Amino acid sequence: MKIVEISAKELAERIKSKEISSEEVIKAYFERIEEAEEKVDAFITLTKEDALKSAKKTDEKISRGEKLGAIEGIPVAIKDNIVTKGIKTTCASKILENFIPPYNATVVDKIKNEGGIIIGKTNMDEFAMGSSTENSRFKNTKNPYDLSRVPGGSSGGSAAAVASLEAPLALGSETGGSVRQPASFCGVVGIKPTYGLVSRYGLIAFASSLDQIGTLGRNVEDCAFMLNVISGYDDKDSTSVNMVKKDYMKYLSEDIKGMKIALPKEYFGEGVDKNISERIRESARAFEKLGATIEEVSLPYTQYALPCYYLIATSEASSNLARFDGIRYGYRAKDYSDINELYINTRSQGFGEEVKRRIMLGTYSLSSGYYDAYYKKAQKVRGLLKKDFDKIFEKYDLILSPTSPTLPFRIGERSDDPVSMYMADVLTVSVNLTGCCAISVPCGYIENLPVGLQLIGNRFNEEKILRAAYAFEKNSGTEKILPDLRGEENEI
Repeated sequence: MKIVEISAKELAERIKSKEISSEEVIKAYFERIEEAEEKVDAFITLTKEDALKSAKKTDEKISRGEKLGAIEGIPVAIKDNIVTKGIKTTCASKILENFIPPYNATVVDKIKNEGGIIIGKTNMDEFAMGSSTENSRFKNTKNPYDLSRVPGGSSGGSAAAVASLEAPLALGSETGGSVRQPASFCGVVGIKPTYGLVSRYGLIAFASSLDQIGTLGRNVEDCAFMLNVISGYDDKDSTSVNMVKKDYMKYLSEDIKGMKIALPKEYFGEGVDKNISERIRESARAFEKLGATIEEVSLPYTQYALPCYYLIATSEASSNLARFDGIRYGYRAKDYSDINELYINTRSQGFGEEVKRRIMLGTYSLSSGYYDAYYKKAQKVRGLLKKDFDKIFEKYDLILSPTSPTLPFRIGERSDDPVSMYMADVLTVSVNLTGCCAISVPCGYIENLPVGLQLIGNRFNEEKILRAAYAFEKNSGTEKILPDLRGEENEI
């Protein structure tokens, strides 16, 4: 087996036992990046020189017999909206095109403290606004399973990097499903942790009450491995929850006999591909064989989740992105006659079309005369959705559903239809609105394209979604197919 095909957990063990050096691992991954990146376009910035220096330091630590971190010597890719000291953090936007942060996000410090090695910053939709990674200022990332299709978004670069063997682990971020949906499209595992479990300090804000950093890996164990590293209280983040830190790896091997899983009928209705629905129902039967109980339930407010999400997310975005005005950060327009024209020209030239659309929608929702009718009403609906979920979790351990209503769509297919693009998140946004945790796990292939199932858990019940996902992964008989970067046959 090639180095790049070995799981992150196993790689860490082999590095610690001196079976393989960290430098060999980093070199193997950059060789793979040189092979694949031309086709996949997963990265905006690569940090090969720094990564090799870090690998040499790791190998020296090992030779001296020093204490090693949990992910010592393991390459990690970071979504480009998570700040990295001394490394460009662009948010895939012209307005931050040359921004080099003077500090690290807390999650980046945690990765470095545990010996992880940053190999680059991954492509994304501008300011995490999108469901296909087509809204990047710099490039379109392609789906490694079919290069004519999107990898999902907005963490499409991170998911594609993991799927194409360019990174064993990656960080993404979620506002409405941006880790889980690309994980589903790219056939990898993605976790959206409970709001407050992982520090958001250093995550460039899109919608602060919804944003959360998540992990992407090739299997459930690797994602739990990474969640152990990045979770925990941070006094720099006022929304971080101070609680006893859990070791999620300990829960993986527990069986799921007696677990009660809810199957919401609204997640299998109109707009959801029938083949995907059938694949998820087959997966439900696999859970039953493992000893879980499956029952159909109703989440009646589901139909309001998507409009509620887009009102709240865009309102918060319009406020958060006000700071990018040409004065404090990044790009500044060259031609202007007064301060107002500076603001107008900078924001008009610096932001892409989708970001402008969402700022305008959010500003309208917050404006005098419309606040009660839109933003305030959306917050009330959010409360109803939360009650919906709380009621289910009184009786059930988990909720099972598809992650995405469709297979990965073709590049450009939805570019001119924003509403159609927004529908890609219809099955994931409720988790962000309610602050719950969820995971997307591959459950097979349709037309040679990956399908992901979603397991939703109550707040701070990550161990349950990981335990169920791990049991499914090990026992469902779903065969993992590595992408072959099909491009030629698609005439790309």
